[in-house]
Amino acid sequence: MDTKLKILDIAMNLNRVGNFAADGYAIKQKRIKIFLDQTSEYIDSVSEDDLPNSFKNTYSNFLSQYKNLEKEGLTGPKDELDWAEAMMTWGNILTHRASLIK
Repeated sequence: MDTKLKILDIAMNLNRVGNFAADGYAIKQKRIKIFLDQTSEYIDSVSEDDLPNSFKNTYSNFLSQYKNLEKEGLTGPKDELDWAEAMMTWGNILTHRASLIK
């Protein structure tokens, strides 16, 4: 799978997780954990060497925030809607910025 598709898969999962949490974190907690695990696998499969310089800063910022978002998502967010919005925001940012990857 090429790098751009991996980034788009990450973005799609972030949006899904955000939507699950917005619909009711407690009800969808198992599904959220599954998608967070899968997202982490996708992240681990991305080689930063394959990212264009124009995208690296965005991805680095995402990675630094994702670690905390993932941890909070696995333990239960303090504010479910804020957490859901953060996940969807990163999903949208990565979707938009993936256009920089050839």
